[in-house]
Amino acid sequence: MEAALGPDGPTLDQWRVLTLLSDGAGHPMTEIASHAMVPAPTLTKIVDRLVERALVYRRPDETDRRRVLVFLSDHGRARYERLAPAVTRVGDELADELGTQDAARLVELLERLRASPG
Repeated sequence: MEAALGPDGPTLDQWRVLTLLSDGAGHPMTEIASHAMVPAPTLTKIVDRLVERALVYRRPDETDRRRVLVFLSDHGRARYERLAPAVTRVGDELADELGTQDAARLVELLERLRASPG
């Protein structure tokens, strides 16, 4: 996966953030941390780096000004769309290597790990 993202591309943690934000909606930090599977302080550093690279931006939530939402910038969307096919290919190659049933089982197990409270 790292090879698909390239030497100057986002890290895996950053990629998970970009993937969530690619839906075009703004997301609160708590939701992003859960999706990226990182603790809140780590996510803050990840988002700070993405902001520095102009891939994302923060904006106060219009319905709750105490909350901050993170959005994918136009530059971030272009980068995401350029890298997504290579990342998808890696996933497809892994699925081919494992076979359909084992690949589905792996996804199920990883989702269970992600959802576990520990």
